Amino acid sequence: MLQKPRSRGRPGAQLGSGSDCRPDVSGETPSGPGHPDDSQATPGALPPGSRPAQATSAPELWTQQQLELKVAELVHFLLIKDQRKIPIRRTGILKHVIRDYKDIFPDLLRLAAERLHYVFGYKLVELEPKSNAYVLINALEPVEEDGEARGRQGTPTTGLLMIILGLIFMNGHSIAETEVWDFLRRLGVYPTKKHSVFGDPKKLITEDFVRQCYLESRRIPHTDPVDCELQWGPRANLETSKMKVLKFVAKIHNQDPKDWPTQYCEALADEQTKTRPEPSGPASTS
Repeated sequence: MLQKPRSRGRPGAQLGSGSDCRPDVSGETPSGPGHPDDSQATPGALPPGSRPAQATSAPELWTQQQLELKVAELVHFLLIKDQRKIPIRRTGILKHVIRDYKDIFPDLLRLAAERLHYVFGYKLVELEPKSNAYVLINALEPVEEDGEARGRQGTPTTGLLMIILGLIFMNGHSIAETEVWDFLRRLGVYPTKKHSVFGDPKKLITEDFVRQCYLESRRIPHTDPVDCELQWGPRANLETSKMKVLKFVAKIHNQDPKDWPTQYCEALADEQTKTRPEPSGPASTS
């Protein structure tokens, strides 16, 4: 789902086998906005597991692009059906979405469940074992208590925000808006189309998140058509951290945060800076 962003030439930003940084915090549970505690697993939920590059059955029949499009179609179908708040039947999924892809249906369903979890904040849950009927339940808490970061229908948008923060961090602290949309299109999120979860995605990202100070947007000079670059806003630095975002990215890839040595060292240094006690003032002489 979330491909490893380009490092823009920064040393060590490519995948590596490890890092010289210490201490080892890879065993900590990923947490932060947009990432529920996996220890609170919902009974019957389809948890995110290993993330294969493509469906494992009959790979010679389908290209990677075809598989990604089919997963996006399945996610869209599940989100639309969930609006009626009635169980989504396996027979309906097979008839209206899967069709000729029946042989790899379990793989497609697993990938769709992972995307629903990480991007949209839902867990795909089977009502009863072997019932072949599914519902979506909220898996994310809003970033802020007043719910301003939620979509118009009250749906959490924290997963989308975390993905954008991850793209920015992994690309050297800024990324062109066009590159963000190139990535989000592969998730079925388009700047010119209303989304069933996010409403107007372009307004959400370039206006709401910016107004809420999660993101900053700056025009890139000499671009035609005009393009902007996105950076972390001050509120993102207060409510999350580089380490939490890196762990979010690593969780999606089913890898260790230290597989990105440069980002890991930077995130670790940031953690140490935040936990370092403030220097005390001069002692009183009275």
